[in-house]
Amino acid sequence: MRTKRILIIATAAAALLVAGAAAPAFAGSEGHGHDDPGHGSDRASLSFGVIGDVPYGAAEIAAFPSYVQDLNAHKELSFVGHVGDIKNGSSVCSDEYFASIRSNFDSFRLPLVYTPGDNEWTDCHRANNGAYNPLERLAAVRKTFFPRPGVTLGAPMRVDSQARSGFPENVDFRKNDISFTAVNIPGSDNSLLPWSGLGQTTPTPEQVAEVQARTQADIRQLTETFQDARRHHDRAVVVMTQADMFDPTGTDPAPSDYAAFTPLVKTLIEQANTFGGPVYLINGDSHVFNEDHPLASGSSWLTFYGQSTAATNLTRLTVDGSANAQDWLKATEAPRGATTPLIFERVPFTHPAS
Repeated sequence: MRTKRILIIATAAAALLVAGAAAPAFAGSEGHGHDDPGHGSDRASLSFGVIGDVPYGAAEIAAFPSYVQDLNAHKELSFVGHVGDIKNGSSVCSDEYFASIRSNFDSFRLPLVYTPGDNEWTDCHRANNGAYNPLERLAAVRKTFFPRPGVTLGAPMRVDSQARSGFPENVDFRKNDISFTAVNIPGSDNSLLPWSGLGQTTPTPEQVAEVQARTQADIRQLTETFQDARRHHDRAVVVMTQADMFDPTGTDPAPSDYAAFTPLVKTLIEQANTFGGPVYLINGDSHVFNEDHPLASGSSWLTFYGQSTAATNLTRLTVDGSANAQDWLKATEAPRGATTPLIFERVPFTHPAS
C-alpha cells in the first residue's frame, strides 16, 4: 500500500505538520464523555470486540455475514469496533458496494463503532477503484455509514460525535471508567499521497485543505477525550483508528509515507503523558496482529517523528485483517487492582474465509 514518493510530497507533509502543530487546543466540546446506560452498563463487566481490514476480496465478502453472526453470538460484548478498510485496495469504491456493507453492518445486534479506512475513500482515485475523487467518496462514506450522528450502527448506542463540525465519524463514549474514541486517521500518509489515478503527482490544494481540517478535528477529538478521562479519573483510554502509524514492517520508513501523521503522534504523546494511566491504541492497516509499545523510550519511531518525549504508558494493538482475517480481537476488563485494566485475546471466527 505504501511506496516511496518524491520529495515534494514530504514537503507538503511538512507544511501540514506546521499547520497541525499550530492548531489551537480548541476549548469547548461537542459533548464528550457520554456514559451509555444500555449495552455494557457500568454495573456489568466490560468486554468488547474489534475487527478491521475486512472484508477483503470475494471469499471474505461471502464470509462476512458469518463473521457478524459470530460476534453477535457473544452476548457478553458491549460493542464491536471496526477500524476501517471495508474492501481491498484494488476493487471499485461504488455506492452499491457501500450499500452492501451497510446492510451487513445493520445485521449487528451489538452496537458497531466504525471508523473509515483508506481503501474506502483515500485510495479510490486508483483506476481499478473507479478513479473517483476521494473527497466525493468520503462524503459518500459519511452519508452511508453515519446517517444518524451520535448513534451507532447495529444496535443503537448513543455516542458523542463531531457532527456539528462536519466529522460525524469522530466519536467518543465512556464505559466502566474507561474512555473510548474512534478517530478518522487513514493510511496512505493520512490521505496526503497524490491522487495518481487522477493524474496528480503532488497533493492538490483541496486535498491538503481536507487533511489539515480533519487533522485539526482529530487533534481536538483526542485532546477532549483525554481531558474527559482525566476529569473522571478513568482507568484507561482506548483510541481506535485505521492507520498503522508505526508499521513494524517499515524498517526504513520514508517521510513521504508517514510525515503527515506527525502532529497526531505528538498529540498522543502529550495526552498520554498528561493522563498518566494506560492508553491503548487499536489500529488496522498492516493486517498482522501486533502488540507493542512504539512510543517507549528508545523507540526508533520517536526519532522518526522528531519527538524527544516518550509515552511509555501507550500500548498499540494491530488487528488481523485481509488474508489474516481469521480472528477478531476481544478485550475484557480485568478485576480492580489488576496490573492492567484490559486483557486482550484473539478469538477465531467459526467459519473463516477459505
